[in-house]
Amino acid sequence: MKDTDLSQHWHRILNTMNEGLMLVGPEGSILMVNRSFEQLTGYSSEEVIGRSCKLIGCDACESMLTCDDMGWCKLFHPDQVELRRCRCGIIRKDGSLLPALKNASVLRDEAGNVMGAVETITDLSEIDRLDQKVEVLARQLGDCEHLGIIGASPAMKKVFQLIERAAHSDSPIIIFGESGTGKELVARAIHEQGRRKSGPYVQLNCAALNADLLESELFGHIKGAFTGAYRHRMGRFEAAHGGDLFLDEIGDIPLSVQVKLLRVLETQQFERVGDHHPVSVDVRIISATNKNLLEMIAQKQFREDLFFRINVIPIYLPPLRQRKEDLPILVSSFIQRLQRITGKGINGLTPSALMLFMDYSWPGNVRELKSVLEYAFVIAESGLVDVEHLPPQFAQGDAAAARGMSPADGSTEKTALIEALRRTNGNQTQAARLLGINRVTVWNRMRKYGVDLKKVLQA
Repeated sequence: MKDTDLSQHWHRILNTMNEGLMLVGPEGSILMVNRSFEQLTGYSSEEVIGRSCKLIGCDACESMLTCDDMGWCKLFHPDQVELRRCRCGIIRKDGSLLPALKNASVLRDEAGNVMGAVETITDLSEIDRLDQKVEVLARQLGDCEHLGIIGASPAMKKVFQLIERAAHSDSPIIIFGESGTGKELVARAIHEQGRRKSGPYVQLNCAALNADLLESELFGHIKGAFTGAYRHRMGRFEAAHGGDLFLDEIGDIPLSVQVKLLRVLETQQFERVGDHHPVSVDVRIISATNKNLLEMIAQKQFREDLFFRINVIPIYLPPLRQRKEDLPILVSSFIQRLQRITGKGINGLTPSALMLFMDYSWPGNVRELKSVLEYAFVIAESGLVDVEHLPPQFAQGDAAAARGMSPADGSTEKTALIEALRRTNGNQTQAARLLGINRVTVWNRMRKYGVDLKKVLQA
């Protein structure tokens, strides 16, 4: 086939590409786009041809713009490399953000004169979603939160029934429970059993951020919205489109952000920080708190209208002290997992240790139970876990709790970490294996508790 024959089909060839393609003139006007460009951006070719390439709002292009004598864009400078590749954010016609990889190359004639530029756009949305999912799963693995919700008590059977019913609803769900009762596990179970399970599951701890950062995390921002906003950023609402958004510690959201959150729940629309274009989303909200929101409403710390909006399907998780009949199966489940990870032949608790477990009030709930068993697996070598293998402060835990110092606040976890590091001579990978967690979690706990490895080994 001759070249002239192929040239007749170049439009069809370009339209078979998965990547969006845009041909730009030297002055910046769009000369041509392919079908994938139309699908990715939402603009038809008729809407973009002849208009400025700035139309798509690429946040990486601003660094290429110039006011010097060599032209309006660095891409067309004589010393520019043949191919420029960058990861960027593109604003679609409907205002939503498209994470993308953009390749740009200048086209020159035989004499070296600039004829224009060709740019290809690769959709990175799915990669971004997978990155977020990996981050969530990594944290769950590190925190041993992937075991599933365990319990056979009447209180937990009621929770299981509510989870099943709530999962098949699109109404907002709120999970009430003390710290360490497994609220995050319940939220995840609701997503995986519901009609939105094929969509994204995105979560955010609202207690960890101030008002400005929280607003940016929830709704995203555009480049230049504030100091340090060097790129467009997709918020959690947009990332959760078609799925579930889990807002943990919702009682810690500042009042200024509560107003904006209420507006999104009522309209299913939001605006990015620094932008005025509404973005529509289809998101089901799952929230959780360990606070008494009714008391906060009375103290003007939480909006009553937001409470009624999120409190459509409430689920109350009982503390461990109210379902002690679940302790044996919880202990068995944790021990079996620690056996697989550490390889130790520890098979259970002695009657004395079990009696101590049953008498203890567990102020830190299931999370504290997990930490106590992690510690025991560091101390004990095989056989049964006895009282001597439990944390030194464990027997005084109830007295400490009465003074407002819950062992779940970190003392047990920190003690187990230090002991594991000592036994492994500071090897964090081996310490992680002893504790039944991953190496990243060891590093995070060292940073969290200010553990100095040199001091630990010298002690």
